[in-house]
Amino acid sequence: MEPDARPWLVVIDPQHIFASPDSAWGSPFFGEAIVRIRELAAAFGDRVLVTRWMPTADRSTAWGDYFAEWPFADRPADDPLFDLVPAAQDLSPHPTLDLPTFGKWGPAIEAVVGHGAHVVLTGVSTDCCVLSTALAAADAGARVTVVADACAGSTAENHAAAVHVMGLYPPQLTIGDTASVLAAL
Repeated sequence: MEPDARPWLVVIDPQHIFASPDSAWGSPFFGEAIVRIRELAAAFGDRVLVTRWMPTADRSTAWGDYFAEWPFADRPADDPLFDLVPAAQDLSPHPTLDLPTFGKWGPAIEAVVGHGAHVVLTGVSTDCCVLSTALAAADAGARVTVVADACAGSTAENHAAAVHVMGLYPPQLTIGDTASVLAAL
């Protein structure tokens, strides 16, 4: 039997730490993106995965330097700052994938979506975790579509720069928008 070719929607890190205007990492564009993410999730049904960035990386590595630079994020993993925003809590029937890395692509996602799957990426931040996930997924052989208008960057300029860079990787990685992704389903 041939593997299921239907794409999976992966929603990167829709958490308070990246969405709240009170957070040093809060994207001012998250509110616009989550509306489109919810629209996409409704169309993808049970083929939706949601990730969370967790502050559980080994502090004896470069992550120690990172947390020294960003002490506000050096909190216990159960801190409410790392919770999903309310609008993201019902997006997926699957357990949230919690990882202490920028890029979320790896064995945990691939075990669910399958090797060489088509993944449609949304989330925050375009210029960090989305970019890191997209490039790793493409390198691993996944077919990647980044939904630019369903991603939120740290700034408009950083979002545009990340979309530009990811746009340099076709055919493994393509850039789309909500309307084109929904039309292709």
